[in-house]
Amino acid sequence: MAIVFRASALLGAIVLTSCAVGRFAGEPGASGGRAVGLAPASFAQLPGWNSDRVADAVPAFVKSCERAAQRRSDAGPLDPAAPNPDFGALRDWRPLCREAAALPRGDERTARRFFEANFVPALIGDPGCGAALFTGYWEAELNGSKTREARYQTPVYRRPPDLVDGQPYLDRGAIEDGALAGKGLEAVWLEDPDDLFVLQMQGSGRVRLTDGSIMRLTYAGNNSRPFVDISALLRDQGAIPKAQFSEKAVRAWMRAHSREAKELRRKDPLYVFFEERHGDGPVGYQGAVLTAERSLAVDHRYIPLGAPLWLDAHDRYRPVAVQRLVVAQDTGDGITGPLRGDFYWGSGKQAAARGSDFYADGRYWVLLPRNVAIRLVAARD
Repeated sequence: MAIVFRASALLGAIVLTSCAVGRFAGEPGASGGRAVGLAPASFAQLPGWNSDRVADAVPAFVKSCERAAQRRSDAGPLDPAAPNPDFGALRDWRPLCREAAALPRGDERTARRFFEANFVPALIGDPGCGAALFTGYWEAELNGSKTREARYQTPVYRRPPDLVDGQPYLDRGAIEDGALAGKGLEAVWLEDPDDLFVLQMQGSGRVRLTDGSIMRLTYAGNNSRPFVDISALLRDQGAIPKAQFSEKAVRAWMRAHSREAKELRRKDPLYVFFEERHGDGPVGYQGAVLTAERSLAVDHRYIPLGAPLWLDAHDRYRPVAVQRLVVAQDTGDGITGPLRGDFYWGSGKQAAARGSDFYADGRYWVLLPRNVAIRLVAARD
């Protein structure tokens, strides 16, 4: 299910470059999708390509292939939301999916040969359009109870039966005031309203219950209200010095100022509902289980879910670089435009620590099936 939104304004306002907005945003593609600049390259031009263990990305790619295999027609695009013919049709991807599924697990030499022989990298966006922006997300880990008791007073609601996708539903304020209370929609109770907000920002989570068992929650829908980034509001108010601004600082401020935090949260009317998931997770928008440090959330109006991507991202504020093969498997309300991505760090405290303040400039390349790249070049000559 979709990761809904991120606290993506923690270190600065998120804006696409003017070049990206002018060229890409809202521009119709040849088949009704969104156009995006693609510049074919070579694997030798990918920064860090020879240093990554690309075999570690094969299982993620195969998971996406399994989702695509459930569709019957070979003529359709890899992702129906991104019908740009530059990415090819399912018939172009399926033979490569079958070959990937047969690769020996963990065999680096064979995996590298597979990608280099069958794909051509294409830079997303024009070389002069500036850097893309990449942030991080993770599967939240929280404490909770199946029943309302002691310190567990904040409910996580299941999807209401009268909610209709795309139609505005009760806003955050009404729900927090009890509009859904007593209707049997409580999936679990958390310790703090801020825990719920973190869960909603990440779109999935693991809740450690009072008996020691683990409940996994995944996105089940939202109330179709506009998203307001309260982290940006808090930053603009100057409540936290800019030099100290981080997700950790925001969480600390919210807990130390519960009354002000309640009013601040209500400025964001968007509210997310969850469902319990049994088995592996979390699950991205494509329906595939996400892979730590190998899954990327994108705006899939531009970049098709299921496509392998080479990511070259460098944190603005810390000496952290991510250069590795990933797969587009998720999306989110805060992930808009072709020069925008969200890197999935995994589950647990370490993933949260690494992902919470990740704010990176960079570039990424989509790996196109070789026959698709040949057609693309021929069409532009």
